[in-house]
Amino acid sequence: MPQKTLSPRQLFIGFTKISLSGFGGVLPWARRTLVEQEEWLSPEEFNAMLGICQVVPGPNIVNLAVCVGSKFAGIPGALSSVAGLLLGPSIIVILLGMLYEHYSYLPEVHGMLRGVSAVGIGLIAGTGFKMLRSEFSYPPMLFVVLITVLATGYFHLSLAWVVLIASPVALYLAWQKAGKK
Repeated sequence: MPQKTLSPRQLFIGFTKISLSGFGGVLPWARRTLVEQEEWLSPEEFNAMLGICQVVPGPNIVNLAVCVGSKFAGIPGALSSVAGLLLGPSIIVILLGMLYEHYSYLPEVHGMLRGVSAVGIGLIAGTGFKMLRSEFSYPPMLFVVLITVLATGYFHLSLAWVVLIASPVALYLAWQKAGKK
Protein backbone atom coordinates (compact mmCIF):
# COMPACT_ATOMS: atom_id res chain seq x y z
CA MET A 1 0.00 0.00 0.00
CA PRO A 2 1.62 3.29 -1.05
CA GLN A 3 2.02 5.91 1.66
CA LYS A 4 -0.46 8.76 1.48
CA THR A 5 0.82 12.27 1.17
CA LEU A 6 -0.92 15.01 3.07
CA SER A 7 -0.32 18.73 2.88
CA PRO A 8 0.39 20.81 5.98
CA ARG A 9 -3.03 22.43 5.39
CA GLN A 10 -4.79 19.03 5.47
CA LEU A 11 -2.92 18.12 8.64
CA PHE A 12 -3.82 21.45 10.27
CA ILE A 13 -7.51 20.98 9.43
CA GLY A 14 -7.47 17.32 10.54
CA PHE A 15 -5.87 18.08 13.91
CA THR A 16 -8.11 21.11 14.40
CA LYS A 17 -11.13 18.83 13.99
CA ILE A 18 -9.61 16.37 16.45
CA SER A 19 -8.86 19.06 19.02
CA LEU A 20 -12.31 20.62 18.81
CA SER A 21 -14.03 17.23 19.17
CA GLY A 22 -12.77 16.48 22.66
CA PHE A 23 -12.88 18.09 26.05
CA GLY A 24 -10.27 17.20 28.61
CA GLY A 25 -8.47 14.78 26.31
CA VAL A 26 -8.68 14.10 22.62
CA LEU A 27 -6.86 10.79 22.33
CA PRO A 28 -10.10 8.85 21.66
CA TRP A 29 -11.02 11.31 18.90
CA ALA A 30 -7.49 11.21 17.50
CA ARG A 31 -7.64 7.45 17.14
CA ARG A 32 -11.11 7.55 15.63
CA THR A 33 -10.12 10.24 13.14
CA LEU A 34 -6.65 8.98 12.21
CA VAL A 35 -7.47 5.27 12.06
CA GLU A 36 -11.19 4.81 11.44
CA GLN A 37 -12.39 7.90 9.56
CA GLU A 38 -9.48 9.33 7.56
CA GLU A 39 -7.50 6.06 7.52
CA TRP A 40 -4.22 7.96 7.63
CA LEU A 41 -2.81 5.26 9.92
CA SER A 42 -3.49 1.56 10.42
CA PRO A 43 -4.42 0.44 13.95
CA GLU A 44 -0.94 -1.06 14.32
CA GLU A 45 0.76 2.17 13.18
CA PHE A 46 -1.33 4.20 15.61
CA ASN A 47 -0.52 1.86 18.51
CA ALA A 48 3.20 1.90 17.69
CA MET A 49 3.31 5.70 17.36
CA LEU A 50 1.34 6.23 20.54
CA GLY A 51 3.62 3.81 22.40
CA ILE A 52 6.64 5.87 21.42
CA CYS A 53 4.82 9.12 22.23
CA GLN A 54 3.98 7.91 25.73
CA VAL A 55 7.62 7.25 26.58
CA VAL A 56 9.12 10.53 25.36
CA PRO A 57 8.64 13.72 27.42
CA GLY A 58 5.63 15.92 26.75
CA PRO A 59 1.91 15.50 26.27
CA ASN A 60 1.13 12.28 24.41
CA ILE A 61 -1.30 13.88 21.97
CA VAL A 62 1.14 16.67 21.05
CA ASN A 63 3.88 14.09 20.52
CA LEU A 64 1.46 12.12 18.34
CA ALA A 65 0.66 15.24 16.28
CA VAL A 66 4.38 15.76 15.70
CA CYS A 67 4.88 12.14 14.63
CA VAL A 68 1.88 12.06 12.30
CA GLY A 69 2.65 15.47 10.82
CA SER A 70 6.29 14.64 10.18
CA LYS A 71 5.37 11.25 8.69
CA PHE A 72 3.21 12.87 6.02
CA ALA A 73 4.77 16.31 5.45
CA GLY A 74 8.05 16.61 7.32
CA ILE A 75 8.74 19.55 9.60
CA PRO A 76 6.02 21.77 8.07
CA GLY A 77 3.54 18.94 8.65
CA ALA A 78 4.62 18.53 12.27
CA LEU A 79 4.27 22.25 12.91
CA SER A 80 0.88 22.39 11.17
CA SER A 81 -0.42 19.40 13.11
CA VAL A 82 0.63 20.87 16.46
CA ALA A 83 -0.80 24.29 15.55
CA GLY A 84 -4.10 22.68 14.55
CA LEU A 85 -4.15 20.72 17.77
CA LEU A 86 -3.43 23.67 20.09
CA LEU A 87 -4.83 26.85 18.55
CA GLY A 88 -8.60 26.29 18.89
CA PRO A 89 -8.53 24.73 22.35
CA SER A 90 -6.23 27.47 23.65
CA ILE A 91 -8.77 30.10 22.66
CA ILE A 92 -11.63 28.08 24.14
CA VAL A 93 -9.79 27.48 27.44
CA ILE A 94 -9.08 31.19 27.81
CA LEU A 95 -12.77 31.98 27.25
CA LEU A 96 -13.91 29.21 29.63
CA GLY A 97 -11.46 30.43 32.27
CA MET A 98 -13.00 33.88 32.05
CA LEU A 99 -16.49 32.37 32.45
CA TYR A 100 -15.38 30.13 35.34
CA GLU A 101 -13.93 33.13 37.14
CA HIS A 102 -17.39 34.70 37.20
CA TYR A 103 -19.57 31.59 37.80
CA SER A 104 -17.40 29.14 39.78
CA TYR A 105 -19.49 29.61 42.92
CA LEU A 106 -22.55 27.92 41.34
CA PRO A 107 -23.15 24.28 42.36
CA GLU A 108 -24.42 23.57 38.84
CA VAL A 109 -20.98 24.39 37.45
CA HIS A 110 -19.35 21.86 39.79
CA GLY A 111 -21.88 19.18 38.84
CA MET A 112 -21.35 19.84 35.15
CA LEU A 113 -17.59 19.47 35.53
CA ARG A 114 -18.00 16.14 37.35
CA GLY A 115 -20.19 14.87 34.52
CA VAL A 116 -17.71 15.93 31.87
CA SER A 117 -14.87 14.14 33.69
CA ALA A 118 -16.91 10.91 33.80
CA VAL A 119 -17.44 11.11 30.03
CA GLY A 120 -13.69 11.61 29.56
CA ILE A 121 -12.89 8.49 31.56
CA GLY A 122 -15.35 6.47 29.47
CA LEU A 123 -13.84 7.72 26.21
CA ILE A 124 -10.31 6.85 27.32
CA ALA A 125 -11.40 3.37 28.44
CA GLY A 126 -13.18 2.79 25.12
CA THR A 127 -10.09 3.79 23.18
CA GLY A 128 -7.96 1.49 25.29
CA PHE A 129 -10.22 -1.44 24.48
CA LYS A 130 -10.10 -0.63 20.74
CA MET A 131 -6.31 -0.51 20.87
CA LEU A 132 -6.22 -3.77 22.79
CA ARG A 133 -8.36 -5.44 20.12
CA SER A 134 -5.64 -4.96 17.48
CA GLU A 135 -3.10 -6.62 19.80
CA PHE A 136 -5.09 -9.88 19.64
CA SER A 137 -3.48 -10.45 16.21
CA TYR A 138 -0.35 -11.45 18.15
CA PRO A 139 -1.54 -12.90 21.49
CA PRO A 140 1.90 -13.05 23.19
CA MET A 141 1.86 -9.23 23.22
CA LEU A 142 -1.05 -9.44 25.67
CA PHE A 143 1.58 -10.54 28.22
CA VAL A 144 3.02 -7.00 28.02
CA VAL A 145 -0.46 -5.60 28.68
CA LEU A 146 -0.75 -7.87 31.73
CA ILE A 147 2.67 -6.81 33.03
CA THR A 148 1.73 -3.15 32.60
CA VAL A 149 -1.65 -3.52 34.31
CA LEU A 150 -0.11 -5.37 37.25
CA ALA A 151 2.80 -2.95 37.56
CA THR A 152 0.56 0.12 37.60
CA GLY A 153 -2.68 -1.17 39.10
CA TYR A 154 -1.46 -3.65 41.70
CA PHE A 155 2.10 -2.59 42.51
CA HIS A 156 1.52 1.17 41.87
CA LEU A 157 4.87 1.57 40.13
CA SER A 158 5.83 4.84 38.45
CA LEU A 159 6.03 5.20 34.68
CA ALA A 160 9.82 4.89 34.71
CA TRP A 161 9.69 1.50 36.44
CA VAL A 162 6.88 0.25 34.19
CA VAL A 163 8.88 1.21 31.10
CA LEU A 164 12.03 -0.43 32.48
CA ILE A 165 10.16 -3.65 33.26
CA ALA A 166 7.80 -3.94 30.29
CA SER A 167 9.98 -2.56 27.48
CA PRO A 168 12.45 -5.46 27.25
CA VAL A 169 9.59 -7.95 27.08
CA ALA A 170 7.73 -5.82 24.51
CA LEU A 171 10.85 -5.39 22.37
CA TYR A 172 11.61 -9.10 22.47
CA LEU A 173 8.04 -10.01 21.49
CA ALA A 174 7.99 -7.38 18.71
CA TRP A 175 11.26 -8.79 17.40
CA GLN A 176 9.74 -12.29 17.46
CA LYS A 177 6.62 -11.04 15.69
CA ALA A 178 8.67 -9.31 12.97
CA GLY A 179 10.65 -12.49 12.43
CA LYS A 180 7.47 -14.48 11.74
CA LYS A 181 6.33 -12.20 8.92
